[in-house]
Amino acid sequence: MDKRSKIALYVIAAVILLMMIAEVTKPKPLNWSDSYSAADKIPLGCYVLFNELKTFSDGDVLENTESIFLYLNNKEVSDKKQSLFIINGYVGLTEQDANALMDFVDDGNAVFLSSKTLYGNLADTLNLNIKMDYSGLLKEPANNEFTSPSQKESNRLFKDVIENAYITSVDTLNTTILGTMSIEDEDESHPNYIKTKFGENGGAFYIHTNPYAFTNYHILNGKEDYTATVLSYLPKQQIIWDNYYKSGRKIITSPLRYILKSPALKWAFYISMFSLILFVIFKGKRTQRIIPVVDKLENTTVEFTQTIGELYYQHGDFSNIISKKIQYFLEFVRTKYFLDTNNLNANFIEKLSLKSTNTKEDSKAIVDYLLYLKSKTFHTETELVELNKKIETFTKNNF
Repeated sequence: MDKRSKIALYVIAAVILLMMIAEVTKPKPLNWSDSYSAADKIPLGCYVLFNELKTFSDGDVLENTESIFLYLNNKEVSDKKQSLFIINGYVGLTEQDANALMDFVDDGNAVFLSSKTLYGNLADTLNLNIKMDYSGLLKEPANNEFTSPSQKESNRLFKDVIENAYITSVDTLNTTILGTMSIEDEDESHPNYIKTKFGENGGAFYIHTNPYAFTNYHILNGKEDYTATVLSYLPKQQIIWDNYYKSGRKIITSPLRYILKSPALKWAFYISMFSLILFVIFKGKRTQRIIPVVDKLENTTVEFTQTIGELYYQHGDFSNIISKKIQYFLEFVRTKYFLDTNNLNANFIEKLSLKSTNTKEDSKAIVDYLLYLKSKTFHTETELVELNKKIETFTKNNF
């Protein structure tokens, strides 16, 4: 390899190395998906809120990772009143979930639910309807204000990362409007934060239609006043954080998710697979037969031909040998010179001398000798030797 080629290779290798370094070290694009998960530190996660809820909770913050129906029916009965937090862009409650939630509030507990939409049995029971604002192609900045004059300092203008939703109908007998929203530069406002009493034991639903307000993006950098004021309306009692109804909920996508979800089944599965691998390894070593080495077949064509020839020669079958040598020679002429060997006449001799490196006299001599041998029924060893010489002389320049 010359010097210029080496330099070119070094340059190409350096460029590839720099590209790999740039790919590895470049910053990852920011994830703007709305997850609302307590574990996510992305802009639209709820990591900050979850870790600050202990300020508003009477005791440790509990965490729910299954459906409301299963959680509320399986949890231990507590003397403490509790507040269940459900925050997500969309909350899809089944009829069983909604009934379990209403029974929970009917016992004197509270539910804080922040979502852009709410349908089904719960919305019908509370006579509640939430509407999305589609007045503009872009997501318009919106003022989120509290109805209490003492909370005006906590009002907030959400300029970006927002989808505006508001409440269009409520149960007027049991509902108190705590906050409103209005599109910037518009006078009309709509409720977006309400408290609805439910049951005879002091329970209540707190419905908020701006879940973005509780994400990391809208709480960090000194912007937590609005969120803190929203939560200040809730009673001081133990908080249950729902981490199931979340867009960013971590789920097992494996077909074995039912087994992997249960610790007992998961460990039983792992132990079984490990035992099976050990069985295959050791059982395979004990029963596997040794594979014999098979040598490559040798080409013994030459030896076979020599043996057959010697067999004919020893038996004195010169006629048979001469016949086969004549056939071999004529086959050589057909494949080498593409001549018809059915008529060994003067025309054949002329063509043979032209296509081969032999003279016309040499060609005529071997053809005449072939015809002479073919006309006889008995041959001698001398004739066999003479034929062999003539064929070798004729063909020596053609191999």
